[in-house]
Formats: sequence, C-alpha cells, structure tokens
Amino acid sequence: MPALDTEASSGPVDASPAGPASPVADSSSAPAAAPVAAPAPVAAPAADTAPVPGAGPATGTVPVTDTSSAAAPPAEPAAPGERSERSERSDATKLSPGDPGHGRMRLALFAAGLSTFALLYSTQALLPEISQALHAAPEQASWTVSGATVGLAVAVLPLAALSERFGRRRMLTVSLAVAVALALVIPFAPSLPMLIALRTLQGAAVAGVPASAMAFLSDEVRARHLVGAVGLFVAGNSVGGMSGRILTGWVTEAWGWRAGLGAVAVTSLLCAVAFRLLVPPARHFTPAPLHPRRVAATVRAHLGNPLLLRLYAIGLLFMVVFGAVYTVIGYRLVAEPFGLSQGLVGSVFAIYLVGTAASATAGRLNARLGRRGTLYLGIGTASAGLLISLADSLAAVVAGLVLITAGFFAGHAVASGSVSRTAAHGAAQASALYQMSYYVGSSLGGALGAVAFAAAGWAATVALALGAMVLAAGITLYASRRAAVPARA
Repeated sequence: MPALDTEASSGPVDASPAGPASPVADSSSAPAAAPVAAPAPVAAPAADTAPVPGAGPATGTVPVTDTSSAAAPPAEPAAPGERSERSERSDATKLSPGDPGHGRMRLALFAAGLSTFALLYSTQALLPEISQALHAAPEQASWTVSGATVGLAVAVLPLAALSERFGRRRMLTVSLAVAVALALVIPFAPSLPMLIALRTLQGAAVAGVPASAMAFLSDEVRARHLVGAVGLFVAGNSVGGMSGRILTGWVTEAWGWRAGLGAVAVTSLLCAVAFRLLVPPARHFTPAPLHPRRVAATVRAHLGNPLLLRLYAIGLLFMVVFGAVYTVIGYRLVAEPFGLSQGLVGSVFAIYLVGTAASATAGRLNARLGRRGTLYLGIGTASAGLLISLADSLAAVVAGLVLITAGFFAGHAVASGSVSRTAAHGAAQASALYQMSYYVGSSLGGALGAVAFAAAGWAATVALALGAMVLAAGITLYASRRAAVPARA
C-alpha cells in the first residue's frame, strides 16, 4: 500500500499572514489554468480528459454522434503544440507591467485586501473595552471576533462557486459594499447580541474577497507577473489585519470603542471606493454554470483523503492557538501587573510582522527539513513561546508572542501549501476546505481561550493552546510512522 504521507516538494511555500486566500470553486467544463491560492496551486496545462487542479473534476466533452447515413468522421483533437500556442496567445492579452490597467489592478486588490482584514478582526484589540462597556465577560465578548470568522468559514465556499457564475469583479465589489455598509452600522449596535449578529453577517460578507481575489488576478494578469500581483494583495491582507487592530486601539483610548470601530469603517469605506475606481474591467472571465453536485462530490472525495484530513486538522489546531492567544492577550495586558493602555495593547499586534518573515522562511525550512520537520519546528517554537509568556514580565510576554507568531505562521504556511500539492484533482475545493478549517479553528480558539481565561487566567489559556500543539504533534508523528511502514517493507 502506498504511503499516506510523503515529504512535500522542496519548493517554497507562501501564505498570507492574515490568512489563507481562498481559491474558487468549480469552474466551467472548459479546462483552464488553476487559480492561484495561498500558496498557489500549480496551473495545469489544458488536457482533454485530465482534471484541472483548481477547477474541480474533469467534465470532458461528450462527442455527438451523427445519425445520418453518412456520419462525419470525428474531428481531430488539437495537437499539444497547438493547444500551447492558443494558451500563449491568451496569456499575451492579459495585463503586464507597462499596460495601463496593470498598476491599477495591483493597487485595487491591495485596497480590497486591506479593507477586508481590517474589518474581519476589528474588535479583537478592543475586547477589554467592549467587555467593560457592555458588561460582558471575556467569553461573551470574544464572540464579536469568533462570530465573524464563523461567518467567513461558512460563506467562503458558496461565494467562490457563485463567483464562477456571476464574475469575480462583481463578487469583490458586492462583498466589499455589504461589508462596509455593515461596518458603518456596527458602532451603533445597542447590545452585545446585536453586535455579535452584525459581526457574523459581516464575516460572511467579506468572505467574497478571499473567495474571488486570487482567481480574478489569475484571470487578468499574465502568468509571469502573477506572483508580484498576488504578493501585493497578500501585503494588503497583512497590513489590514495589523493596522486595523492598531488603529482601533489608539482611537479607542482617546474616544471609546465605538469611535474605534467607526474609524475602521471609514478607512474601509475609502479602500472600497479606491478599489471600485481603480479596478479595471474583467476581460478574460467566462461565466460558468453552477455544478453543485460536482462540487459536493469533489468535497466528499477530499474529506475521504486521510492525508488531507490530517492537514486540515493541523491547520485548525495551529489556528486554535493563534486565535486563543490574540483574543485573550488584551485582557491580560490591561490588567496588573502590566496595566497597559488600550493604545499600547493595540500596538502589540505589530508583532504580526514577524509572521511575514516566518512565512517566507518556511519555504527554505521546508526544502531543508521536509514538511514534517518544519511542522515539528513550528510546533516547538509556538510551544516555547507559550511557556515563556507565562512570566509576569512584559519583555517575556512580548518575546513569547514573537515565538508563538513565528511558529504559527511557519506551520500554517507548510500545511496550507501541502494541501494544494496533495490534491490530485479539485485543488480549489481542497484549499477552500483548508480555509474553512482554518477559520473554524480561529473561532474555536477565540471562544475557548476566553472561557479558559475567565475560569483560571492566562495559565489556563496557555494550557489549552499547549494541548492543541500536542495534538498537532501527535498527528504529525502518526503521519511519520505511517510513511515509514512502506519504506521498511
């Protein structure tokens, strides 16, 4: 029997520090290059029967038999060289540096990414203030973050499928418009339940951006320049996730949490307007009919793949740690012995920049240590950070957060990249399932971490996170042993 787990290829792995970018769901029956995910699935050349990674299972074209007495001979299939020529001609009409729309496309997607991730985690740095103002316990207020990530996790796959039918540009525009409209209402939420409900709807709305952005770039930008365009979108994710928390922290310190959320809403509105003004028309999108049964069959196949299930579980467990730590850390830092102001608590999220470096380094580590070796390193680094953060010293807490962040992003980068390489077909759906598990992990981590903190303080949150890392190490060890059995046979 073949090994259920193998070492990943030595190619570099990339991931968004703010989260994986979602691929699109099933595409039309015409073979097309796979959309870029986080990291991008490798685009497959067109073929007559082979499935296209990122486009669901192959549909094939059923030949029509002529019923007349003089049946025409079947048409000769295009030779590989002809298919390659057509693909090159199509790619040559896409955007590249120097074209009027290329710079506008890059800036538009940067603005969309910044807006999306500033909104998604806008309440995370404000939880102590929200708890105090609305008389809510940490485990209740944490749902203003967990609710948004639950909404995104539930909506990302359906919205990806809809973008195949109605267009990526339209999906991006509608998602940003709805998310920003909700952002302008959220500061006036009269109660915690209403705030949580609005945040959950907002999470579902912003799901259209990661569900469509990478595929939109893949459709419109020449392949040789795609990495740079995707990189700027990922940078927007990272800057949005970090700056949103820092902005809300300092505005909240001066004028209260409602003003902090209002500041993020106005910033996101400006980004959404900039996106709409800058984004060029879609020139290469072809609407595809919806195939829910085909998508469901591909999803079932992925959920029956033991290796993919392990990767989904590892991504979820890493995100449990990250969600728990960054949801609760504000409560710890505003209390004694630290007593930090709300602005300084928000500034702690600048540590996210460590994630950018860790994601880039993960590719080199993967080449040297292999997938499982890099996962062990990420688990060990995050676990060491958790233990260091137990000390009642601000320097120790910051150092612990740096290690936790570096370990998380290294592990997440390897796990998400391995998903794209593992899926034999339907890489888009495989990566979308990873993203769903990733945000479910964020929701669980935020909610359970807050419950643990309310029950027994920071030590309980650390114990929960360490338990998640032990489970991730156990899954990785199990995979290592399963892979070693055929090697000894």
